[in-house]
Amino acid sequence: MPDFLPTPVQTGLLMLAAYLIGSVSGSLLLGRLRGVDIRQHGSGNAGGTNALRTLGWKFAVGVVVIDIAKGALAAWLALRLAPVGTGLSVTAHGYLAAALAVVGHVWPIWHGFRGGKGAATAIGGLLVLWPWIVPLLIATWGVLLVATGYVGLATVIAAACMPLWAWWFDASPARMAFCIGVALFVVFSHRENLRRLWQGNESRFERARLLHRLRGRSRY
Repeated sequence: MPDFLPTPVQTGLLMLAAYLIGSVSGSLLLGRLRGVDIRQHGSGNAGGTNALRTLGWKFAVGVVVIDIAKGALAAWLALRLAPVGTGLSVTAHGYLAAALAVVGHVWPIWHGFRGGKGAATAIGGLLVLWPWIVPLLIATWGVLLVATGYVGLATVIAAACMPLWAWWFDASPARMAFCIGVALFVVFSHRENLRRLWQGNESRFERARLLHRLRGRSRY
């Protein structure tokens, strides 16, 4: 960042950039190349799960890669360009930028403030800021998905575990604040999934329910 700018302005510009980067939606960007608005299909959500269900796994992989990459980019830029000697540490700049990228993903300014749910973008930020926790998150998510078939539930529980792991590993205040904030935000962004789950009409990803399928086969 230009040194002649006051440090609060430098911080503000970095946070604005993080939000704008987060606002680049992978599903909507790739969908435009196909002439499709994914929000008009399936669940109406501009995220990887709806992309998989409506446009196939190749499209979904592209969506997830972009959504992870933008979280990583926002965090990396903040760490690289954060002003020093302020009340906000360089690491705190990184976590705040990652959080704002998640906000941008959910409420993207480029796409009418209708985006996805933020989990992949949060993973991207963690790949830069706390990389070794990512395999643990993915493993938790995968086990829950295989056991239940509910993508939303698996995502919410994996996110809810983040503050517990941050506490267990004696995380810094910035890391703990990020984990708590993202966990609460993921619960909020998945509120419709949780409501449908409570009502008993949430869609399952049946192909992922390996334990259920194995139990079914063992009966014969």
